[in-house]
Amino acid sequence: MKMKSFYIVCPGFSNVLSRRIWIVCIFILAVVNVYSQTAYVTNQSDNTVSVISVATHTVTNTINVGTAPWGVAVNMAGTKVYVTNYNGNTVSIINTATHSVSATVTVGTSPLGIAVSPDGTKVYVVNNGDNTVNVINTTGNTVVATIAVGNNPYGIAVSPDGSKVYVGNEIDFTINVINTTTNTVTDTIPVGHDPLGIVFSPDGSKVYVSNGGDNTVNVINTATNTVIDTIPVGTYPLGIGISPDGTKVYVANNSSNNVSVINTTTNSVLATINVGNSPNGLSVSPDGTKVYVANYLSDSVSVINTATNVVSATILVGVRPMGFGNFISTFNTISGVTSQDFESDYITIYPNPANSILTFHSQLSTLHSQLIITDIMGNEVYMAAMNGIDNSIDISDLSNGMYFYRVKTDKQLIGGKFEVVK
Repeated sequence: MKMKSFYIVCPGFSNVLSRRIWIVCIFILAVVNVYSQTAYVTNQSDNTVSVISVATHTVTNTINVGTAPWGVAVNMAGTKVYVTNYNGNTVSIINTATHSVSATVTVGTSPLGIAVSPDGTKVYVVNNGDNTVNVINTTGNTVVATIAVGNNPYGIAVSPDGSKVYVGNEIDFTINVINTTTNTVTDTIPVGHDPLGIVFSPDGSKVYVSNGGDNTVNVINTATNTVIDTIPVGTYPLGIGISPDGTKVYVANNSSNNVSVINTTTNSVLATINVGNSPNGLSVSPDGTKVYVANYLSDSVSVINTATNVVSATILVGVRPMGFGNFISTFNTISGVTSQDFESDYITIYPNPANSILTFHSQLSTLHSQLIITDIMGNEVYMAAMNGIDNSIDISDLSNGMYFYRVKTDKQLIGGKFEVVK
């Protein structure tokens, strides 16, 4: 897949609509050079989220949320950020286009971990204080299910295909497996002491669990739901992330102030990187070139260059950053506009411009790709799975203007743009 630069072909001035689209094009071209992927780090003690430009390593915005924000998860479209407020028993939903809280959802007691389903339709919230997981429907931002799990649940992860959710129970030393169709616990897996962080491999075949109580990472085979290996790491491992190609796992060791880098082929630590004091949350950039680590007692975020395994930047954020979860957006956004194209001949769309029906012709080898469409302000207007070669969608309810599409598989990210003209 060849990566191309972002560009826009603007129409002429033949009619009023063309002139309006031309104005939109000028707006996008004016800001295209400042786009960047974005990190959202929760600051527990000042009830804020720091918004960080991944390109410039600077804090570009600070958003007020609920009381004692802890967990954080960004949806695949990069349009929404979900934050658990530990002392507020709520989830704050941030609109990334406006950098403001657009909704607040009441959940269980002391919410910690949070994860978004791959299709963006569900959010799963771990309630540490009442031993439950809430399921939020993102269309209406309402709790549609409550699932009983083990004692003091902490971390959570959704499988890449969205069919299962794994929840770590800190006191029980177990992982609960939830079937997302029935919202029931279907299996319980014994693991190490105090399971805290959880991450899936990109292909969904393995789950990695950081055990804070015995300084290890367990490797779980998801086909059998059994632990197949145990890897010693630093002291009190907490946040955990994985590279996009699945070859490396990164673990934030809270009490030894470092990050362990695990080779997933050998299941051994290949490097240990010193960071700030009390690292908690950790997130890997979607391109795999950087790891961001929230340092709780340093009020900072360390940026690790994954090619050299050294800290390349340190960013000062709010007071007591947690950043527990996946806090880096998958797609690039600028002033609310999803902007970077990964164009490819693998996806063609027709007609373009369109007015009622738009067809996506896919030559991708992976079925069940995810299609996401956003408007020029970054608002998500369509999301669905793509199945097979030709997928036709109804766009008759979309207004005139320019829209961006993204097609994401487990190995590729392809995007482009189209116009609606009626």
